[in-house]
Amino acid sequence: MNRFNTLLLAALLAAPLGALAHGDNDHKNTGPVHKEQKEWGIAGDAKAAKRTIVLTMRDTMRFTPDHIEVRQGEVVKLVIKNGGKMLHEMVIGTKQELDAHAALMLKFPNMEHDEPYMVHVKPGATGEIVWDFNRAGDFDFACLISGHYQAGMVGTIRVVAAQSAAPSSAPSAPAAETATANAAMQEMSDGVVRKVDKENRKITLKHGEIKSLDMPPMTMVFQVSDTALLDKVQAGDSIRFKAIDEGGKLTITVIQPVP
Repeated sequence: MNRFNTLLLAALLAAPLGALAHGDNDHKNTGPVHKEQKEWGIAGDAKAAKRTIVLTMRDTMRFTPDHIEVRQGEVVKLVIKNGGKMLHEMVIGTKQELDAHAALMLKFPNMEHDEPYMVHVKPGATGEIVWDFNRAGDFDFACLISGHYQAGMVGTIRVVAAQSAAPSSAPSAPAAETATANAAMQEMSDGVVRKVDKENRKITLKHGEIKSLDMPPMTMVFQVSDTALLDKVQAGDSIRFKAIDEGGKLTITVIQPVP
């Protein structure tokens, strides 16, 4: 018996009955590719692929490389080579999806499937996946043939978020500072100091509407969070202030004198 037959016999004995039939037809897409948005992206057009990544599958139950990194929105052609003597496959997905699929493969080793995010490659052959990584995140790929996944034939994919998406969710530093300042100003209220009581950490104000507390204009006595706030003002001063409700106790935390 030659070496190839020895390895093939070992694979047949190690795998559940019918496991090697899983990819007998290579599951190559001969018709239009069905595009369905997945968590990890969507099937891409070969003409749009600007980058090619080559991966090799081996009978040691490993991918080389076992980690790839792409940019969000990048269409990539994955060229998958089977450098072993056994049938292998590459399936992209989330860890949860791959776990569930692998469990089904153990239960139904003859199960056949054909999706654009997977390819089955016979020994010595090469397969391709063209994928549009249009969603950022960390994803996985694996060989789900019975016994292979369980032996650790897995890899990871990191899809780095596109920089162009940043402005909509993260304004530039000046814009962020302006937004913060505007928000702070909206929380401030107008008032005129009627009395300052440093000993008891209190200030009496004739104030306008305090929107944050849903309070109409009136004259009230407030606590202050820090007596140092009272060093800035005296009776008759116009101020802007921020007041909060601390368990039913109205407390001023910010005082800004108005010139």
